[in-house]
Amino acid sequence: MITKPLIHSASIGVVYHGKEYIGHYGELEEGKKNIPNNETIYEIGSLSKTLTGILTVKAVQDKKLHIDDDVQKYLAESYPNLKFKNRPVKIKDLLSHTSGIPGMLPPEANTILQNFTDHDTPAKLNTLYRNYNKKDFLTDLHQVRIDTISGYKYSYSSAGTQLMAAILEKVYKTDFEKLLTDYLSENMGAEHTKITLSNQELKRLASGYHSDNPVITSPMPILPWGASGNIKSTLPDMVKYIRFLLQKNEIIQESFRPLVKFDPEFSIGYFWNIITDKKLGTYYLHHGGVPRSQCYIYIIPKYELGIFIITNQSGNNTASVMEEALNEIFDKIIQSNPKS
Repeated sequence: MITKPLIHSASIGVVYHGKEYIGHYGELEEGKKNIPNNETIYEIGSLSKTLTGILTVKAVQDKKLHIDDDVQKYLAESYPNLKFKNRPVKIKDLLSHTSGIPGMLPPEANTILQNFTDHDTPAKLNTLYRNYNKKDFLTDLHQVRIDTISGYKYSYSSAGTQLMAAILEKVYKTDFEKLLTDYLSENMGAEHTKITLSNQELKRLASGYHSDNPVITSPMPILPWGASGNIKSTLPDMVKYIRFLLQKNEIIQESFRPLVKFDPEFSIGYFWNIITDKKLGTYYLHHGGVPRSQCYIYIIPKYELGIFIITNQSGNNTASVMEEALNEIFDKIIQSNPKS
């Protein structure tokens, strides 16, 4: 993988039949020979959404909310715009990307991201979000127009995940990041997965490259709540997360429960993509991407397998390069389990 154009480094964590494997390859900065390691902190992008989903399951089990609730129930201001005809946007619509809320707020972010590979895209995002806070988000939410009945049409929405985080803060009366870090510490022993980094932790944050720009790119700007794409983590913590997800307890079963089935092969759970095919059975995955890193997480119960892979480069072909590497691993595992 790291011999491919533009890819400088890769880190991977695997849990297979209970055994852990972690590997770090390449160099974070071309020519520096600085191999990533277990102390390296990575931006995991939209994998953040799956953690937001886990916290939502906890809220359901704590009877703080129900996924069939109208989101308006948890908003301090009135949002008559968050419905189509008489069908309101519900919690489960946020979780399944069927709410009709746009991909990003403010709306200008969607325009910027249409030209994701342009060299000035990271700078434009940083400028847009420099002083953009939770209050600004909730103000912009008044301008959203829902143009179809929620709950049916798939339309990926980071803004919907941000709104879910706002609701979690409301029902727990606690800051979203504290909800996150407390849960990870108590349930996974993951102490290095968070949104806000200290000055010392910032020194361990992986540098990264955007598109084909040879110059190191600035980190992803902090979005309100950070729930949709601002969580950072280390490889050992992601392996702990994989171990957690391979359990068969009520939290995991609910997280992976299909909320909307789009076709026989594709459903959505609590922000999880659920895929069913002949090769891997039913499995759960999510892609994460920011302007200077991309990653995948796969949970494949049929083979007692979980994989997290990340590279500090982000362009149009990065995901497919990672998929090629993963498919080699999947094929080897399938060949070694001929009776499955």
